[in-house]
Amino acid sequence: MGGYFSGIITLLAINCIAAMGVSLFTGFTGIFTLGHAGYMAIGAYTAAILIMKYHVWWFLAVICGGFLSMLAAYLIGLPTLKLIGDYYAIASLGLGEAIRLVIENWNSMTRGARGYSGIPHFSTLPVAAGFMIVMAVAALFIVNSNYGRAFKACRDDEVAASLLGFHTSRCRVLSLAISGFYCGVAGALFGGFMRFIQPVMFDMTKSTEMVSSVIFGGLGSMSGCLVGAAILTFITEYFRDISEYRMLIYGGVLVAVMVARPEGLLGRNELTLRYVRSVLSRFARRKPGGSETETP
Repeated sequence: MGGYFSGIITLLAINCIAAMGVSLFTGFTGIFTLGHAGYMAIGAYTAAILIMKYHVWWFLAVICGGFLSMLAAYLIGLPTLKLIGDYYAIASLGLGEAIRLVIENWNSMTRGARGYSGIPHFSTLPVAAGFMIVMAVAALFIVNSNYGRAFKACRDDEVAASLLGFHTSRCRVLSLAISGFYCGVAGALFGGFMRFIQPVMFDMTKSTEMVSSVIFGGLGSMSGCLVGAAILTFITEYFRDISEYRMLIYGGVLVAVMVARPEGLLGRNELTLRYVRSVLSRFARRKPGGSETETP
């Protein structure tokens, strides 16, 4: 496998981990966010500082970056998740930018706007793919567990979920904390892949990219967010040679999918063998003229 293609697949795996975190919070708990790049920044800088300053093993540094992001998300969620709807989205935008500005101005620890360079290249393809597979399996277990059903109940009808005995505020904070862990791990791996991090890498644009992947693949579908992150990553890299038109093509693809399928590519369906068979059989029943044939 060529070095360039291997790098794209590595970046794709990292983006998928971040997208799973956003999907758990936005797709399965139903809370729109625009600040998850801040949790990626916490994870990236935590891992970089532990490795560069304190010579911690990279694997332990990545896990510490994830847990510190999880702790930050938990502490942020306690007061802010009392807000609902668009109010939380605006608050998350401000909090994400606040985290970035703190990192940018904390020169003694984070080197400010200069960023961290010379980070060891530990995010190889096997490492990123291994993290993605393990965390994807864990995410599927979470969404199909009692906690996952509580998250989806809060998303579908918060009042009804409260009447049924779910502690909705606790569920939302827990969902944000787990989401922060995923984004923190993705940020730590991103730093090990790029070997250089700056606060500007984790601005609102990065948060928007993560949310776009989730909406593109389908809100409420964990495999859908993986498909969305993969497609958008490939589009971004494939058209890198025409950088002045790349984001135009990126936006055009997003608009086309949202017009054709407002619920996303998979909606709330998971990409299982049964779902693939149902889609294929739907097309197989169509005549060349577009009508469906009689089925016995």
